[in-house]
Amino acid sequence: MTVQELIDRKMFQEINIGDDTGRIITKPFCCDLLSIVMGRAPAGCVWVTVMGNLNTLAVAALTDAACVILAEGAALDEAAVKRAAVEGITVLRTEEPVFDAALRISQLLK
Repeated sequence: MTVQELIDRKMFQEINIGDDTGRIITKPFCCDLLSIVMGRAPAGCVWVTVMGNLNTLAVAALTDAACVILAEGAALDEAAVKRAAVEGITVLRTEEPVFDAALRISQLLK
């Protein structure tokens, strides 16, 4: 499944659509501790988190995540929305808990 195919399913609200929506999603990854994400998030993952700030975008770029999903109603602050657009990072959001959002992604990938 690609990022665009995930977007097209309308499961999540769009905050920013990035540059590489043809990217293949490898797996969901859940974590809110940025140092753990930096060391363990696999390239191409959908990173599901509640962290909605500039640091989240920096880590997403560093780990080569396919996209970020903000769960549990989390939102990007205004500066982060602008940065996501500049960096071309796809960011989606949901009211669902982190686990439930990641489970939905996992089920789609099987």
